[in-house]
Amino acid sequence: MEIVKKTIGSAVILIAVLGASLSGASAAEKAAESTRDVRTIELRFKRLLDLANKHDINGIHAMFWQSPFALLVAKSAVPSEGEWAGFWGNDAIDQKLHDIADSGPVVLKPDLSRLKVVTLSSNIAQSYDPLEITVSYAGQDGTPKPFLMIMTWKKISGDWKVASEIILPVPAKAPKA
Repeated sequence: MEIVKKTIGSAVILIAVLGASLSGASAAEKAAESTRDVRTIELRFKRLLDLANKHDINGIHAMFWQSPFALLVAKSAVPSEGEWAGFWGNDAIDQKLHDIADSGPVVLKPDLSRLKVVTLSSNIAQSYDPLEITVSYAGQDGTPKPFLMIMTWKKISGDWKVASEIILPVPAKAPKA
C-alpha cells in the first residue's frame, strides 16, 4: 500500500511539474499574442480616426462588427432620446455617422500618448483614449471640446472589429471661486 501511495504521489508531482512547464510556454505564447493584439488594435484605432476625419462612412462601417448588437453611443439630435443615446446595430450606427458627417466639419484629434488597450480575452479587448472633437452637430458650436472614447473590440475570424464605441463628453471644470 505504501508503494502505491509513493507511486501516486510521484505521478502527481510529475504531472504538476509537466503542467507548470507547459503552462509557462503557453503563458509566453499568450503574452506574445496579447502584445500583437494590442499593437493591431492601436493601429486599427488610428485607422478608424483617420476614416472619421475623412467622413468615410463606408470605411468606418467595415471596421464595425456586423451585428444588431454593435453599439455607438453619441450625441443625439432627437430630444426624446436625451442628449446622448445608444445606437444599436449597423444601420442605426451608419445613419448616425451620416447625420454627424452631414452636419459640417468633424475633426477628431486623439491623444495617442494616452491610448490604452487591454486584452480581456483572446477575442475581446478594450481601448480608452482622451481626444478632442470639433463638430457642429446637434447644437454643438464647432469649438474643440474634450471627450473620452471607450471602445470594445471583438476578434472575428482573426480580424479585430469595433463592437462598441462610447464617446463621452468631459465636463468643463467649474471656475475656481
